[in-house]
Amino acid sequence: MAGRYWEDWTVGDRIEHEIRRTVTETDNLLFSTITHNPQPLHLDAEAAAASEFGRVLVNGTFTFSLMVGLSVGDTTLGVLVANLGYDKLVMPAPVFIGDTMRASTEVAELRESRSRPTAGLVTFRHELHNQRDQLVCQCLRTALIQRRPA
Repeated sequence: MAGRYWEDWTVGDRIEHEIRRTVTETDNLLFSTITHNPQPLHLDAEAAAASEFGRVLVNGTFTFSLMVGLSVGDTTLGVLVANLGYDKLVMPAPVFIGDTMRASTEVAELRESRSRPTAGLVTFRHELHNQRDQLVCQCLRTALIQRRPA
């Protein structure tokens, strides 16, 4: 198990996730089509070239999903009960095919669960940066995490 039990977290804990990921054209194409997103900026090279971006823009929901996915191994793998919400999601810079993403996580808040004595809530602040060190995505994720077994 790679994730940490609720008791093992402290507000301010910070993780630079080791796994990095270069975004491919296939990633963007498959994600856009399986989610039924026909936005030409994601799928039409000619239309995207005529936009202010000048090239295909990676689907923002893929970018968000990749950020969370890169964090799972170090945060919630094997201890997650449920993700309860994602807040304050921002995407301050675009992601393009060929960009290499790296994620980091900081614990923003810890709370006991009122309804589940065997779990607690952790609010993670996730950030995703590209190879140019630009912040491309950020959010708060509230997760219900198992407590250490008695």
